[in-house]
Amino acid sequence: MSFIETIKERAKKNKQTIVLPESMERRTVEAAHQILKEDLADIILIGDKDGISEVADGLDISKATFVNPKSFERMEEYVAALVELRKSKGMTVEQADKLLKEDALFLGVMMVKMEMADGMVAGAVNSTANVLRPSLQILKTAPNTKLVSSFFVMVVPDCEYGANGTFIFSDCGLVQNPNAEELASIAGSSAKSFEQLVAQEAVVAMLSHSTMGSAAHADVDKVKLATQLAKEAYPSVKLDGEFQLDAAIVPTVGASKAPGNEVAGKANVLVFPDLDAGNIAYKIVERLAKAEAYGPITQGIAKPVNDLSRGCSAEDIVGVVAITAVQAQALK
Repeated sequence: MSFIETIKERAKKNKQTIVLPESMERRTVEAAHQILKEDLADIILIGDKDGISEVADGLDISKATFVNPKSFERMEEYVAALVELRKSKGMTVEQADKLLKEDALFLGVMMVKMEMADGMVAGAVNSTANVLRPSLQILKTAPNTKLVSSFFVMVVPDCEYGANGTFIFSDCGLVQNPNAEELASIAGSSAKSFEQLVAQEAVVAMLSHSTMGSAAHADVDKVKLATQLAKEAYPSVKLDGEFQLDAAIVPTVGASKAPGNEVAGKANVLVFPDLDAGNIAYKIVERLAKAEAYGPITQGIAKPVNDLSRGCSAEDIVGVVAITAVQAQALK
């Protein structure tokens, strides 16, 4: 069974409720149709039911819950809760009412906060910044987490490396140029995400253009310090660095370049030194190795809210919803 098929089966066993705020987008409605057909999750669509039904154009979304912000019976309760959450920033009742009625992303995140939904997926038409802003303002970071970051699950066909060809690549979509402390936090979050989603032990490699001191540069020093900090912060995680990519995943190269190291040649979680490296790497593997790339999936938010690529397909949205549901299961 493939990675995403396994995730879908796990989602079905303990169904979660996922809110999709971009309900006037055809791909979102197609995804909702498929999710409901496969019984992967319960779905909330934000918007006018008649308008959404026009977008659906024959697709069966009758089992979805429709929430029209203009007539939402819990709006007064949500407005009061948002004012309380943002009072230190001067949020007024009028501002909160306008925000929740006019911005479906804020309303969707409030549904997660108020436990009407277990998670939210958006980004088919909204930027990453717009998707994450309400999440950070309302849900904030998870306990014992300093940083919100992102990852891709990469499933490489006919690959003997990683977890039978399955890896987490992080961060490939959010943190531009992490310092050593941030890189260590990304490593810890990524190990947790791997074990949640792949259900195997994470083996984390901190990547560089150097392996165990083979090159001297400030960029290498950053990864070395990040490795030290990550080991101190997450002592139970199998983690080491700095490694070149081949030394991290190929057993023979790992044994040659870092003999006796428990991570070298065995890594399934790859932590890149910056966003340029991570983003380039995942796209190369996706296009040249014909890998399946699921993400960017966010990690470090108190409850699961996931961003989509604006070039995503309906099937991509289905996969991210299933992953979001499994993340929500893990929190419970």
